[in-house]
Amino acid sequence: MTQSLQTLLDGAGDTVNFLRNQQVGPNVYPGVPAEFSNWRDEQRAWAETCVLFNQSYHMAELMVEGPGAFAFLNGLGINSFKGFTVDKAKQYVPVTHYGHVIGDVILFYLAENTFNLVGRAPTLNWLMFHGEGRQDVVLTYDERTVARPDPENRRHYRYQVQGPNSNKVIEAATGRPAPELKFFNMCWMEIGGKKVHALRHGMAGQPGYELMGPWDEREAVHGALVEAGSKFGMKLVGGRTYSSNTLESGWIPSPLPAIYTGNLLKPYREWLSVNHYESRCSIGGSYVPDSVEGYYLTPWDLGYGPFVKFDHDFIGREALEKIAAGPHRKKVTIALDDASVSEAIYGQFGKIREGGELRPKYMEFPSAVYSMHPFDRVEKDGKLVGLSTWIGYTTNEGKMLTLAIVDEAMAEPGTEIDFIWGEPDGGTSKPTVEKHRQITIKGVVAAVPYSEVARTSYAPSWRTKAA
Repeated sequence: MTQSLQTLLDGAGDTVNFLRNQQVGPNVYPGVPAEFSNWRDEQRAWAETCVLFNQSYHMAELMVEGPGAFAFLNGLGINSFKGFTVDKAKQYVPVTHYGHVIGDVILFYLAENTFNLVGRAPTLNWLMFHGEGRQDVVLTYDERTVARPDPENRRHYRYQVQGPNSNKVIEAATGRPAPELKFFNMCWMEIGGKKVHALRHGMAGQPGYELMGPWDEREAVHGALVEAGSKFGMKLVGGRTYSSNTLESGWIPSPLPAIYTGNLLKPYREWLSVNHYESRCSIGGSYVPDSVEGYYLTPWDLGYGPFVKFDHDFIGREALEKIAAGPHRKKVTIALDDASVSEAIYGQFGKIREGGELRPKYMEFPSAVYSMHPFDRVEKDGKLVGLSTWIGYTTNEGKMLTLAIVDEAMAEPGTEIDFIWGEPDGGTSKPTVEKHRQITIKGVVAAVPYSEVARTSYAPSWRTKAA
């Protein structure tokens, strides 16, 4: 019998235990050094001057082409395609038949009948499964660097110029005024003698552009950007820093694909091989539900409620029509208490005596994420009231923050909660988990995005125009 995710799950027994003990840590960011300077200055640069992200390696992408491409994508996403035309992009979100999120990616409308989707693999796998056998679309998958045999042979390079000085850098690189683009609109520009497709974007809440083009032109474009940026304090960002930028902008990058249960999804689990992302990803954290369905998220959990449009037929529509009435949990930022975090760090000191108390789980900086899908308990008076999904430190705010999903009654900024750090029973067998004890860290619910710039400029555009 051909090995599939389904046969893997059948043999594993308990799916929660299987995923929590996968032998992999967090998503990696290959192709760039961990730090070009130091992660503190690299974080500060996206708020104060400018940064250059190299996103060419860690994301998978999928080309969808052909006369049926528009209808195919429209039938699998919660988003409305009304008014969606060439040189626009959107945050694209598919759900299962039961209304739970598969994942999210950025969908680029490159040309007539030509689309490019970029992000984590689960959404792209879902599209490839549904595209098999169709004569009106051609799907071409480009795997992320760490999972391919030819890591230096991608289809596209992908850079992002981000920060208050991004317009100045683009003007210096192109020799022309920076284009006046609306959020998630695209245009063409010339950099380093090469034609570049540019998206108006803003990952860390500051103005910026995402730039893409053919892989073999990457060095010419990168070199021109570095030269242009040298006049405006631009810093290169390393892999250690990159994953922490989402803490300020409020995007949750790690919904678990909700495909591990449900009879309607069994054919998909049988299609997924043991080498696919869904068979190899890991879950970590203090939250351990009775069933893997406890990890499943709805669009409203992730702040994607405004994206849900019932102006078209799509997989999961009927389920979402029922879920839409609520109640809904809300996405928030949790600002962890400085003294409580300091106590957790202080707990690393001192020799452990035989039979003595274990240390708390080590808290890495700037990102403290140690699995591909982190889920930590958020409690009030000992009762579960939400889930934390991402944790890390931002030097721009001088705070340890988490991105969380909480019950509506707990979502008011200023609400005091408890964040449970560390896994139960000494921890799982993931290689990123040492034997440790759980601790409680105090926190306060805050706005999302946490960054004031992101809240007042980036977030409104993201909510209304990325859908």
